[in-house]
Amino acid sequence: MDAPPDAAQSMGFFTDVTLCIGCKACEVACKQWNELPADGYALTGHSYDNTGRLASSTWRHVAFVEQTDRTEPANSRWMMLSDVCKHCTHAGCLEACPTGAIVRNEFGNVYVQPDICNGCGYCVPSCPFGVIDVVEGGVAAHGTEAGVAQKCTLCYDRQKERLEPACAKACPTDSITFGPVEELKKKAAARVEKLAAQGTHVELYGVGEAMGAVGDLGAFFLLPAAPEVFNLPPRPVLPSTFQPAAYASGLLAALALASVAYLVVREPRA
Repeated sequence: MDAPPDAAQSMGFFTDVTLCIGCKACEVACKQWNELPADGYALTGHSYDNTGRLASSTWRHVAFVEQTDRTEPANSRWMMLSDVCKHCTHAGCLEACPTGAIVRNEFGNVYVQPDICNGCGYCVPSCPFGVIDVVEGGVAAHGTEAGVAQKCTLCYDRQKERLEPACAKACPTDSITFGPVEELKKKAAARVEKLAAQGTHVELYGVGEAMGAVGDLGAFFLLPAAPEVFNLPPRPVLPSTFQPAAYASGLLAALALASVAYLVVREPRA
């Protein structure tokens, strides 16, 4: 398991879904700054969305979620969530990388070094959130050749120049806030209290015991509905959690086969 980042120094995102208007300015800014290819104009058929999901060429994705109340149509609502890499305290992709291409940088963010990545793809199923992806064809960010893993870098190049990430800079409603993670947590807690006082039920996703072995997220969210509504796992699990049980079952199977082999060899021949 990778060493957790220094909470006092880590930089990250707080995304307030109640403020998102679905303008997709964050998506456009991310693609423009990182020189990512466009997703085209075909609608998915599932929502007013032509992106579909986070992928190697889409590091910010605004999901459009419609909740329909057939009993009280007036209570129906649209919710928009600008999704991104979670930059986990304990990152499954980092654990699975065999080449050391995925590291934690000086800002506490999970970062993929494209010049070291060999495109094995082990990181892809190891991410509990389905974020990271391998470029299959064409060109990746900033002209990087295909065949490497790609995801949000939290605008590492901009941070080194003391600039906020492009998505947060472009957000017109301040739905996306960038800053020290510990300060963002305090801001998020105050926002929850304010909305609760107004009678609006919300919850913080990415902070607390529900995150399990993954730990607190470096990019967390304020949600007006359950995580599952936004296709977020309520209790994310690291693949490494299952390793002890897998090793134990493998050992038991080997011992069983060895016992059978011993009995066969030991059996006297007629």
